[in-house]
Amino acid sequence: MAKPYPRSPLALSLPKLTSIAGVRLSGVEANIRYSGRTDLMLVEFAPGTTAAGVYTRNLCPGAPIPWCRRALASTPHARALLVNSGNANVFTGRAGEEAVVACAGEVAHQLGCPVEDVFLASTGVIGETLPYKKILSALPAAIEALHVDGWEEAARAIMTTDTFPKAARREVKIGSTTVCLQGIAKGSGMVAPDMATMLAYVATDASLPQPVLQALLEEGVGPSFNSITVDSDTSTSDMLMLFATGQAEHEEIGSHEDAALAEFRTALKDLLHELALLVVRDGEGATKLIRVDVQEAQDDGSARRIAMAIANSPLVKTAIAGEDANWGRIVMAVGKSGEPADRDRLSIAIGDHWVASQGSVKDHDVEALNAYMRQQEITITADLGLGSGRASVWTCDLTHGYIDINGSYRS
Repeated sequence: MAKPYPRSPLALSLPKLTSIAGVRLSGVEANIRYSGRTDLMLVEFAPGTTAAGVYTRNLCPGAPIPWCRRALASTPHARALLVNSGNANVFTGRAGEEAVVACAGEVAHQLGCPVEDVFLASTGVIGETLPYKKILSALPAAIEALHVDGWEEAARAIMTTDTFPKAARREVKIGSTTVCLQGIAKGSGMVAPDMATMLAYVATDASLPQPVLQALLEEGVGPSFNSITVDSDTSTSDMLMLFATGQAEHEEIGSHEDAALAEFRTALKDLLHELALLVVRDGEGATKLIRVDVQEAQDDGSARRIAMAIANSPLVKTAIAGEDANWGRIVMAVGKSGEPADRDRLSIAIGDHWVASQGSVKDHDVEALNAYMRQQEITITADLGLGSGRASVWTCDLTHGYIDINGSYRS
Protein backbone atom coordinates (compact mmCIF):
# COMPACT_ATOMS: atom_id res chain seq x y z
CA MET A 1 0.00 0.00 0.00
CA ALA A 2 1.22 3.52 -0.81
CA LYS A 3 2.35 5.46 2.25
CA PRO A 4 -0.59 7.63 3.35
CA TYR A 5 -0.06 11.38 3.30
CA PRO A 6 -0.60 13.35 6.51
CA ARG A 7 -4.15 14.70 6.71
CA SER A 8 -4.32 18.33 5.63
CA PRO A 9 -4.56 20.77 8.56
CA LEU A 10 -7.28 22.51 6.52
CA ALA A 11 -9.35 19.32 6.15
CA LEU A 12 -13.06 19.31 6.91
CA SER A 13 -15.09 16.29 7.98
CA LEU A 14 -17.58 14.72 5.62
CA PRO A 15 -21.08 16.12 5.99
CA LYS A 16 -23.96 13.78 6.74
CA LEU A 17 -24.58 12.02 3.42
CA THR A 18 -27.81 10.30 2.49
CA SER A 19 -29.11 8.56 -0.59
CA ILE A 20 -30.18 10.14 -3.87
CA ALA A 21 -33.10 8.31 -5.45
CA GLY A 22 -31.93 6.55 -8.59
CA VAL A 23 -28.23 6.34 -7.62
CA ARG A 24 -26.27 3.34 -6.34
CA LEU A 25 -22.51 3.43 -5.74
CA SER A 26 -19.60 1.24 -4.70
CA GLY A 27 -15.88 1.44 -4.07
CA VAL A 28 -13.76 -1.71 -4.33
CA GLU A 29 -10.14 -2.84 -4.60
CA ALA A 30 -8.81 -3.48 -8.10
CA ASN A 31 -5.11 -3.25 -7.14
CA ILE A 32 -4.39 -0.99 -10.11
CA ARG A 33 -1.55 0.79 -8.33
CA TYR A 34 -2.49 0.70 -4.69
CA SER A 35 -2.92 -2.34 -2.48
CA GLY A 36 -4.93 -2.50 0.72
CA ARG A 37 -7.28 0.31 -0.30
CA THR A 38 -10.17 0.91 -2.68
CA ASP A 39 -9.26 2.28 -6.10
CA LEU A 40 -12.30 1.63 -8.31
CA MET A 41 -15.61 3.48 -8.11
CA LEU A 42 -18.77 2.38 -9.89
CA VAL A 43 -22.00 4.37 -9.98
CA GLU A 44 -25.25 3.04 -11.44
CA PHE A 45 -28.02 5.45 -12.44
CA ALA A 46 -31.70 4.73 -12.94
CA PRO A 47 -32.90 4.44 -16.54
CA GLY A 48 -33.76 7.88 -17.93
CA THR A 49 -31.04 9.70 -15.98
CA THR A 50 -29.78 12.73 -17.90
CA ALA A 51 -26.14 13.80 -17.86
CA ALA A 52 -24.12 16.99 -18.33
CA GLY A 53 -20.39 17.47 -18.28
CA VAL A 54 -17.46 19.83 -18.72
CA TYR A 55 -14.00 18.51 -19.42
CA THR A 56 -10.38 19.60 -19.40
CA ARG A 57 -9.10 21.87 -22.16
CA ASN A 58 -5.63 20.42 -21.76
CA LEU A 59 -4.56 19.45 -25.27
CA CYS A 60 -3.02 16.16 -24.09
CA PRO A 61 -6.11 14.63 -22.45
CA GLY A 62 -6.45 11.13 -21.06
CA ALA A 63 -8.26 8.49 -23.14
CA PRO A 64 -11.49 8.73 -21.08
CA ILE A 65 -11.97 12.42 -21.95
CA PRO A 66 -12.74 12.06 -25.68
CA TRP A 67 -14.85 8.99 -24.87
CA CYS A 68 -16.99 11.04 -22.47
CA ARG A 69 -17.25 13.95 -24.90
CA ARG A 70 -18.49 11.63 -27.64
CA ALA A 71 -20.90 9.85 -25.30
CA LEU A 72 -22.36 13.13 -24.10
CA ALA A 73 -22.80 14.33 -27.68
CA SER A 74 -24.51 11.13 -28.78
CA THR A 75 -27.03 10.65 -25.98
CA PRO A 76 -28.61 12.73 -23.19
CA HIS A 77 -28.61 9.74 -20.86
CA ALA A 78 -26.28 8.00 -18.41
CA ARG A 79 -26.59 4.59 -16.81
CA ALA A 80 -23.13 4.17 -15.31
CA LEU A 81 -19.93 5.92 -14.26
CA LEU A 82 -16.69 3.97 -13.76
CA VAL A 83 -13.63 5.68 -12.27
CA ASN A 84 -10.26 4.25 -11.32
CA SER A 85 -7.46 5.86 -9.32
CA GLY A 86 -3.74 5.15 -9.44
CA ASN A 87 -3.38 5.38 -13.23
CA ALA A 88 -4.53 8.30 -15.38
CA ASN A 89 -4.63 6.41 -18.71
CA VAL A 90 -2.96 9.45 -20.29
CA PHE A 91 -0.40 9.40 -23.12
CA THR A 92 -1.01 5.70 -23.62
CA GLY A 93 -1.98 5.74 -27.31
CA ARG A 94 -3.89 2.81 -28.77
CA ALA A 95 -3.57 0.86 -25.52
CA GLY A 96 -5.43 3.62 -23.68
CA GLU A 97 -8.26 3.59 -26.19
CA GLU A 98 -8.45 -0.19 -25.97
CA ALA A 99 -8.78 0.03 -22.20
CA VAL A 100 -11.63 2.54 -22.43
CA VAL A 101 -13.55 0.49 -25.02
CA ALA A 102 -13.09 -2.73 -23.05
CA CYS A 103 -14.17 -1.25 -19.71
CA ALA A 104 -17.18 0.61 -21.13
CA GLY A 105 -18.25 -2.46 -23.06
CA GLU A 106 -18.09 -4.75 -20.04
CA VAL A 107 -19.99 -2.30 -17.81
CA ALA A 108 -22.67 -1.96 -20.49
CA HIS A 109 -22.90 -5.74 -20.80
CA GLN A 110 -23.14 -6.30 -17.05
CA LEU A 111 -25.76 -3.59 -16.53
CA GLY A 112 -27.67 -4.22 -19.76
CA CYS A 113 -27.41 -0.71 -21.16
CA PRO A 114 -26.07 0.97 -24.34
CA VAL A 115 -22.31 1.44 -24.26
CA GLU A 116 -22.69 5.17 -24.92
CA ASP A 117 -24.55 5.48 -21.60
CA VAL A 118 -21.35 4.52 -19.74
CA PHE A 119 -19.00 7.31 -18.66
CA LEU A 120 -15.40 6.71 -17.60
CA ALA A 121 -12.57 8.51 -15.83
CA SER A 122 -9.08 7.68 -14.66
CA THR A 123 -6.77 9.57 -12.32
CA GLY A 124 -3.21 8.95 -11.20
CA VAL A 125 0.17 8.53 -12.86
CA ILE A 126 0.52 9.75 -16.47
CA GLY A 127 2.24 7.71 -19.18
CA GLU A 128 1.76 4.21 -17.80
CA THR A 129 -0.46 1.68 -19.55
CA LEU A 130 -3.67 1.08 -17.62
CA PRO A 131 -3.90 -2.58 -16.50
CA TYR A 132 -7.57 -2.61 -17.41
CA LYS A 133 -7.96 -6.36 -17.02
CA LYS A 134 -7.68 -5.79 -13.28
CA ILE A 135 -10.67 -3.46 -13.61
CA LEU A 136 -12.62 -6.08 -15.54
CA SER A 137 -11.81 -8.65 -12.87
CA ALA A 138 -13.02 -6.31 -10.14
CA LEU A 139 -16.27 -5.35 -11.88
CA PRO A 140 -18.40 -8.22 -10.51
CA ALA A 141 -17.46 -7.22 -6.96
CA ALA A 142 -18.16 -3.57 -7.74
CA ILE A 143 -21.60 -4.42 -9.11
CA GLU A 144 -22.44 -6.65 -6.17
CA ALA A 145 -21.37 -3.93 -3.74
CA LEU A 146 -23.60 -1.24 -5.30
CA HIS A 147 -25.87 0.36 -2.72
CA VAL A 148 -27.68 3.65 -2.18
CA ASP A 149 -25.47 4.70 0.73
CA GLY A 150 -22.12 4.09 -0.99
CA TRP A 151 -21.16 7.74 -1.31
CA GLU A 152 -18.27 7.73 1.17
CA GLU A 153 -16.79 4.53 -0.26
CA ALA A 154 -17.03 6.04 -3.73
CA ALA A 155 -15.36 9.28 -2.62
CA ARG A 156 -12.47 7.37 -1.06
CA ALA A 157 -11.99 5.11 -4.07
CA ILE A 158 -11.11 8.03 -6.38
CA MET A 159 -8.50 9.61 -4.08
CA THR A 160 -4.84 9.76 -5.12
CA THR A 161 -2.72 12.24 -3.14
CA ASP A 162 -5.90 13.49 -1.44
CA THR A 163 -5.71 13.32 2.34
CA PHE A 164 -9.46 13.35 2.99
CA PRO A 165 -12.64 12.49 1.03
CA LYS A 166 -14.68 15.42 -0.23
CA ALA A 167 -18.46 15.70 -0.42
CA ALA A 168 -21.29 18.21 -0.15
CA ARG A 169 -25.09 18.04 -0.03
CA ARG A 170 -28.06 20.39 -0.45
CA GLU A 171 -31.85 20.10 -0.25
CA VAL A 172 -34.00 22.65 -2.07
CA LYS A 173 -37.41 22.97 -3.71
CA ILE A 174 -38.49 23.01 -7.31
CA GLY A 175 -41.98 24.41 -6.98
CA SER A 176 -43.44 22.62 -3.97
CA THR A 177 -41.28 19.49 -4.36
CA THR A 178 -38.12 18.92 -2.31
CA VAL A 179 -35.16 17.74 -4.38
CA CYS A 180 -31.67 16.74 -3.29
CA LEU A 181 -28.22 17.43 -4.68
CA GLN A 182 -25.14 15.54 -3.51
CA GLY A 183 -21.64 15.47 -4.89
CA ILE A 184 -18.12 14.17 -4.38
CA ALA A 185 -14.79 15.42 -5.66
CA LYS A 186 -11.13 14.50 -5.68
CA GLY A 187 -8.17 16.75 -6.26
CA SER A 188 -5.03 17.84 -4.45
CA GLY A 189 -2.31 18.64 -6.99
CA MET A 190 -2.14 19.45 -10.71
CA VAL A 191 -5.06 21.78 -10.05
CA ALA A 192 -5.55 24.92 -12.13
CA PRO A 193 -8.79 24.00 -13.83
CA ASP A 194 -9.82 25.30 -17.20
CA MET A 195 -13.34 23.89 -16.90
CA ALA A 196 -13.53 21.96 -13.62
CA THR A 197 -11.26 20.27 -11.14
CA MET A 198 -9.55 16.90 -11.21
CA LEU A 199 -12.73 14.84 -10.83
CA ALA A 200 -16.11 15.92 -9.47
CA TYR A 201 -19.51 14.26 -9.71
CA VAL A 202 -22.87 15.62 -8.58
CA ALA A 203 -26.23 13.84 -8.68
CA THR A 204 -29.74 15.10 -8.11
CA ASP A 205 -33.13 13.40 -8.10
CA ALA A 206 -34.61 16.33 -10.03
CA SER A 207 -36.12 15.74 -13.46
CA LEU A 208 -34.23 18.02 -15.85
CA PRO A 209 -33.72 17.80 -19.63
CA GLN A 210 -30.11 17.47 -20.75
CA PRO A 211 -29.88 20.99 -22.28
CA VAL A 212 -31.14 22.50 -19.02
CA LEU A 213 -28.69 20.43 -16.99
CA GLN A 214 -25.78 21.38 -19.24
CA ALA A 215 -26.60 25.09 -19.07
CA LEU A 216 -26.82 25.01 -15.28
CA LEU A 217 -23.49 23.20 -15.01
CA GLU A 218 -21.68 25.57 -17.35
CA GLU A 219 -23.13 28.50 -15.44
CA GLY A 220 -21.92 27.13 -12.12
CA VAL A 221 -18.39 26.07 -13.04
CA GLY A 222 -16.98 29.59 -13.58
CA PRO A 223 -17.18 30.97 -10.03
CA SER A 224 -16.37 27.59 -8.46
CA PHE A 225 -13.97 25.10 -10.04
CA ASN A 226 -12.66 27.57 -12.60
CA SER A 227 -11.79 29.99 -9.80
CA ILE A 228 -9.36 27.77 -7.89
CA THR A 229 -5.70 26.93 -8.33
CA VAL A 230 -3.22 24.87 -6.33
CA ASP A 231 -0.16 24.90 -8.56
CA SER A 232 -1.14 26.45 -11.95
CA ASP A 233 -1.10 23.04 -13.70
CA THR A 234 -4.25 22.07 -15.59
CA SER A 235 -4.74 18.30 -15.35
CA THR A 236 -5.07 16.06 -18.38
CA SER A 237 -8.00 14.30 -16.69
CA ASP A 238 -10.20 17.10 -15.33
CA MET A 239 -13.92 16.55 -15.50
CA LEU A 240 -17.06 17.70 -13.74
CA MET A 241 -20.34 15.87 -14.37
CA LEU A 242 -23.90 16.40 -13.20
CA PHE A 243 -26.55 13.67 -13.31
CA ALA A 244 -30.31 14.08 -12.87
CA THR A 245 -32.15 10.83 -12.15
CA GLY A 246 -35.67 12.22 -12.62
CA GLN A 247 -37.02 10.40 -9.57
CA ALA A 248 -38.52 13.51 -7.95
CA GLU A 249 -42.01 14.46 -9.15
CA HIS A 250 -42.16 18.18 -9.79
CA GLU A 251 -43.44 20.52 -12.47
CA GLU A 252 -41.92 20.14 -15.91
CA ILE A 253 -38.88 22.31 -16.56
CA GLY A 254 -38.24 23.50 -20.11
CA SER A 255 -35.50 26.10 -19.68
CA HIS A 256 -32.55 26.70 -17.38
CA GLU A 257 -33.98 30.19 -16.85
CA ASP A 258 -37.29 28.84 -15.54
CA ALA A 259 -38.26 30.75 -12.40
CA ALA A 260 -39.01 27.45 -10.66
CA LEU A 261 -35.27 26.65 -10.82
CA ALA A 262 -34.14 29.75 -8.91
CA GLU A 263 -33.53 27.94 -5.62
CA PHE A 264 -32.02 24.92 -7.37
CA ARG A 265 -29.62 27.08 -9.41
CA THR A 266 -28.38 28.86 -6.29
CA ALA A 267 -27.94 25.59 -4.41
CA LEU A 268 -26.01 24.00 -7.29
CA LYS A 269 -23.62 26.95 -7.50
CA ASP A 270 -23.14 26.87 -3.74
CA LEU A 271 -22.50 23.11 -3.72
CA LEU A 272 -19.96 23.38 -6.57
CA HIS A 273 -18.20 26.18 -4.73
CA GLU A 274 -18.01 24.12 -1.54
CA LEU A 275 -16.54 21.15 -3.40
CA ALA A 276 -14.01 23.39 -5.16
CA LEU A 277 -12.81 24.88 -1.87
CA LEU A 278 -12.43 21.40 -0.41
CA VAL A 279 -9.96 20.69 -3.21
CA VAL A 280 -7.95 23.79 -2.33
CA ARG A 281 -8.03 22.84 1.36
CA ASP A 282 -6.38 19.57 0.34
CA GLY A 283 -3.77 21.23 -1.87
CA GLU A 284 -0.58 19.20 -1.69
CA GLY A 285 1.35 20.37 1.37
CA ALA A 286 -1.10 23.20 2.06
CA THR A 287 -1.30 24.89 5.46
CA LYS A 288 -3.21 28.05 4.45
CA LEU A 289 -6.38 28.68 2.47
CA ILE A 290 -6.00 31.92 0.53
CA ARG A 291 -8.71 34.08 -1.02
CA VAL A 292 -7.61 36.66 -3.59
CA ASP A 293 -10.01 39.54 -4.28
CA VAL A 294 -9.34 41.99 -7.11
CA GLN A 295 -11.49 45.08 -7.39
CA GLU A 296 -11.71 48.20 -9.54
CA ALA A 297 -9.87 46.52 -12.40
CA GLN A 298 -10.57 47.55 -15.99
CA ASP A 299 -13.20 44.78 -16.36
CA ASP A 300 -14.12 41.43 -14.82
CA GLY A 301 -11.93 39.43 -17.21
CA SER A 302 -8.90 41.55 -16.39
CA ALA A 303 -9.66 41.25 -12.67
CA ARG A 304 -9.75 37.45 -12.93
CA ARG A 305 -6.44 37.27 -14.78
CA ILE A 306 -4.79 39.51 -12.19
CA ALA A 307 -6.25 37.44 -9.36
CA MET A 308 -4.88 34.26 -10.93
CA ALA A 309 -1.45 35.87 -11.37
CA ILE A 310 -1.40 36.58 -7.64
CA ALA A 311 -2.80 33.17 -6.69
CA ASN A 312 -0.28 31.31 -8.86
CA SER A 313 2.79 33.29 -7.82
CA PRO A 314 5.30 31.00 -6.03
CA LEU A 315 6.71 34.06 -4.27
CA VAL A 316 3.32 35.10 -2.92
CA LYS A 317 2.45 31.53 -1.92
CA THR A 318 5.77 30.87 -0.15
CA ALA A 319 5.59 34.19 1.70
CA ILE A 320 2.20 33.20 3.09
CA ALA A 321 3.54 29.75 3.97
CA GLY A 322 6.23 31.52 5.98
CA GLU A 323 3.61 33.86 7.52
CA ASP A 324 5.45 36.83 6.02
CA ALA A 325 3.21 39.74 4.96
CA ASN A 326 5.48 40.56 2.02
CA TRP A 327 3.03 42.72 0.09
CA GLY A 328 5.71 43.72 -2.42
CA ARG A 329 5.32 40.28 -3.97
CA ILE A 330 1.62 40.97 -4.50
CA VAL A 331 2.50 44.22 -6.29
CA MET A 332 4.93 42.25 -8.45
CA ALA A 333 2.25 39.71 -9.36
CA VAL A 334 -0.20 42.44 -10.36
CA GLY A 335 2.45 44.03 -12.56
CA LYS A 336 3.49 40.79 -14.28
CA SER A 337 -0.07 39.79 -15.16
CA GLY A 338 0.00 41.72 -18.44
CA GLU A 339 -3.28 43.40 -17.52
CA PRO A 340 -3.86 47.18 -17.28
CA ALA A 341 -2.45 48.49 -14.00
CA ASP A 342 -1.26 51.84 -12.71
CA ARG A 343 1.31 51.73 -9.93
CA ASP A 344 0.09 55.05 -8.52
CA ARG A 345 -3.52 53.88 -8.25
CA LEU A 346 -2.82 50.44 -6.82
CA SER A 347 -3.73 49.63 -3.21
CA ILE A 348 -3.08 46.34 -1.39
CA ALA A 349 -4.70 44.83 1.71
CA ILE A 350 -3.94 41.64 3.64
CA GLY A 351 -7.00 40.83 5.65
CA ASP A 352 -8.34 44.15 6.92
CA HIS A 353 -4.88 45.66 6.93
CA TRP A 354 -4.29 48.11 4.05
CA VAL A 355 -0.52 47.96 3.66
CA ALA A 356 -0.20 50.02 0.49
CA SER A 357 -2.39 52.78 -0.89
CA GLN A 358 -2.25 54.41 -4.29
CA GLY A 359 1.32 53.49 -5.01
CA SER A 360 2.82 54.08 -1.56
CA VAL A 361 3.31 52.17 1.67
CA LYS A 362 0.57 52.84 4.22
CA ASP A 363 0.99 52.93 7.97
CA HIS A 364 -0.44 49.81 9.57
CA ASP A 365 -0.31 47.82 12.78
CA VAL A 366 2.59 45.43 12.13
CA GLU A 367 1.97 43.26 15.19
CA ALA A 368 -1.71 42.87 14.35
CA LEU A 369 -0.83 41.99 10.76
CA ASN A 370 1.73 39.42 11.90
CA ALA A 371 -0.92 37.86 14.14
CA TYR A 372 -3.30 37.71 11.17
CA MET A 373 -0.68 35.92 9.08
CA ARG A 374 -0.63 33.08 11.62
CA GLN A 375 -4.27 32.25 10.86
CA GLN A 376 -5.19 29.36 8.57
CA GLU A 377 -7.32 31.47 6.23
CA ILE A 378 -5.84 34.55 4.55
CA THR A 379 -7.46 37.13 2.27
CA ILE A 380 -5.52 39.33 -0.16
CA THR A 381 -7.17 42.34 -1.80
CA ALA A 382 -5.78 44.27 -4.74
CA ASP A 383 -7.61 47.48 -5.68
CA LEU A 384 -6.55 48.66 -9.15
CA GLY A 385 -8.41 51.99 -9.06
CA LEU A 386 -9.17 51.74 -12.79
CA GLY A 387 -12.75 50.58 -13.31
CA SER A 388 -15.53 48.34 -12.06
CA GLY A 389 -14.00 44.91 -12.73
CA ARG A 390 -14.08 42.41 -9.87
CA ALA A 391 -13.04 38.79 -9.34
CA SER A 392 -12.33 36.34 -6.53
CA VAL A 393 -10.21 33.20 -6.73
CA TRP A 394 -8.94 30.75 -4.14
CA THR A 395 -5.57 29.08 -3.70
CA CYS A 396 -3.30 27.66 -1.01
CA ASP A 397 0.23 28.28 0.17
CA LEU A 398 3.31 26.53 -1.21
CA THR A 399 5.33 24.56 1.34
CA HIS A 400 8.07 21.93 1.45
CA GLY A 401 5.25 19.40 1.63
CA TYR A 402 4.41 20.02 -2.02
CA ILE A 403 7.95 19.03 -3.01
CA ASP A 404 7.93 16.01 -0.70
CA ILE A 405 4.72 14.68 -2.30
CA ASN A 406 5.55 15.41 -5.92
CA GLY A 407 9.21 14.51 -5.72
CA SER A 408 8.30 10.94 -4.81
CA TYR A 409 4.91 10.56 -6.48
CA ARG A 410 5.85 7.64 -8.73
CA SER A 411 8.07 5.84 -6.22
